[in-house]
Amino acid sequence: MKRGPLSWLVLALAVFALAFVVLAPMWLVGTSSFKLPREIINRVPTWFPHSFTLQHYQKLLQTSAFPTYFLNSVLVAASSAFVTVILALMAGYAFFRLEFRGRDFLYRLIMVAYAFPSIVILIPIYLMFAKVGLIDTDLALVLVNVTFALPFSIWMMRTFFASLPRELEEAAAIDGAGRWKTVVHVLIPLLRPGIAAIAIFAFVASWTEYLFASVLIISDAKRTLPVGLSGIIGQYQIDWGLLLAGASLSVLPVIVFFAFVGRWFVAGLTEGAVK
Repeated sequence: MKRGPLSWLVLALAVFALAFVVLAPMWLVGTSSFKLPREIINRVPTWFPHSFTLQHYQKLLQTSAFPTYFLNSVLVAASSAFVTVILALMAGYAFFRLEFRGRDFLYRLIMVAYAFPSIVILIPIYLMFAKVGLIDTDLALVLVNVTFALPFSIWMMRTFFASLPRELEEAAAIDGAGRWKTVVHVLIPLLRPGIAAIAIFAFVASWTEYLFASVLIISDAKRTLPVGLSGIIGQYQIDWGLLLAGASLSVLPVIVFFAFVGRWFVAGLTEGAVK
C-alpha cells in the first residue's frame, strides 16, 4: 500500500518533532557550556552563544576532581559491560541451545530479579558487601551493575540465538569442530549485533547509575561521575556553567563507544551463512 503525500507530510512532521524534543535540550546544554554566566541565566535562552568562553571547562578540569570521577566511571562502565557480555553469551547459549533439567525454571528465576526495585535491596547489598570488605571499591559497583544488567541481557540474547539456524552448529560438528570452537568461531561472529546491543545497554546503565554509587562509595577518590557532579555543582548555589560543562563532557564516552560498536547493529549478518 502506497502512502499519499499527506501521509508522508504527517510522518515527516512527527519525525521532526521527535528529533527536536530529543536533540534540542542536548544542543542547549552543549552550546550553553561555552556561554558567559550572565548569558546562561538570561530569561530568554539563546540557541547560539553570543559570548564565547572556555572558563567553565578550565575550571572543571583544573580546580575540580572531574578527571578522577571521569576515569572511575570509564573503568566501572567498561568493566561492567565486558563482564555482562561474557556472562550473557554463556548464559544465553546454555538457556537457548542446551537441554538440561530445570532450564526453564532457572531462566524464570533469573528474570525475577526485575521484580524488585533497587531501593528495596539497597540495604541488604550494603550489608553483604560490608561483611566481605567490598565497600568503597570499584568491584562493588561492577558487581551491582552486572547483576542488574544481566537478566535483561540474557532475555535479549533469546532473540539473537533464535535468529541463528541450528544447521550452522550441525555443519560445524560434522567438520569436526567441538562445542567451544563452534561458539567462538561460528556463533559469536554472527551474534555481533546482539553483543553490541548488550554492550551498549550495560555501558550506559553503568555510566548513569547513581543510587548504589552514592551509597557503596565513601571516599571522594572512588566516586563516579553521577555522584561526583552532584558534589561539584555546590550544595546551596549552583554553578550552571560548571554543571553544563560537566554534562557535556559526560556524554562524550557514550557517543564514542556507540560510534565504534553501533555499526554491528546492521542486520543481515547471517544472510547467506547456510549454503
